[in-house]
Amino acid sequence: MRKLLLSTAGLLALCLGTPASAADMAVKAPPPAPLPVIYNWSGFYIGANGGWGQSRNCWDLVNVAVLGTFDEGCSSRSGGLAGGQIGYRWQANQWVFGVEAQGDWADLSHSRVSLFDPTLSLRTTTDGIGLFTGQIGYAWNAALFYIKGGAAVTSNRFTIRDDLFLVDLASASATRWGGVVGVGFEYGFAPNWSVGLEYDHLFMGDANNSFTGLPAFAAAFANNRITQDVDMVTLRINYRFGGYSAPVAARY
Repeated sequence: MRKLLLSTAGLLALCLGTPASAADMAVKAPPPAPLPVIYNWSGFYIGANGGWGQSRNCWDLVNVAVLGTFDEGCSSRSGGLAGGQIGYRWQANQWVFGVEAQGDWADLSHSRVSLFDPTLSLRTTTDGIGLFTGQIGYAWNAALFYIKGGAAVTSNRFTIRDDLFLVDLASASATRWGGVVGVGFEYGFAPNWSVGLEYDHLFMGDANNSFTGLPAFAAAFANNRITQDVDMVTLRINYRFGGYSAPVAARY
C-alpha cells in the first residue's frame, strides 16, 4: 500500500511539473532581428570608366574676302572613351556631396568636304577630355542618384586637307575650355566598391583657330571659328578608401 501511494505521488508531481516547464519555455524572448545596414558614401575614391562619346563641330570661315563670314556647316562623329576618375564624397543624412576630377582618352574624329572649296576637306580630331566637377546626390542606402557640373577641357586637332593631292595643307592644335553638366546613378555592391552609369554634356563654345603654312590662294582659310559640343555616356567602377557600412541601432 505504501509503495502504491509513493508511486501515485510521483506521477502527480511529474504531471504538475510538465506544464510549468512548458510555460517557462513559452516566455523566452526570440533572438533579436539583425540591425539594418546603412551604406556610407563618405571618403576618397578612385576608379575607371569607359563608354561612348560624340563630338559635334561647326566651322565658320572668318574674314573671307568679299563674303565676310562663310558658314561651312556642322558634322558629328561618335567613338570610344576610356579613362579614370578620382574624388571625395561626404554624406549628411541621405544627402551626398562631392568633388571629382576625370580624365579620358577619346577617339572622336570626323571630316567633311568644304562648302567653300570642294577640293578641300576639314577634319576635326578630339583625343582627350577632362572634367572637374562638383556633385550633389541623394542616397537610398546603397543606391545613389546625383547631378554634377563644373569645368571641361578637350584636346583637339583641326586639319585642312587637299583631297586632290591627298596632303594636309595646314593644321592647328587647340585646348578648349568650357562647361559640363551631368547626371548619374551609382550602386554600392560591396562595402568599398560601387558601379554606376553617367551621362555628361559638354558646352565648349566657339573659338577662332588660325592656321599657318597655307599658300596664298588659300588665305581665306587662315582663320576659322569652330564651335564644339560633346556628349558622353560612361560606365564607371569606383573603390572607396576608408568608407564603411555599419548597422544602425534602432531608436526608441
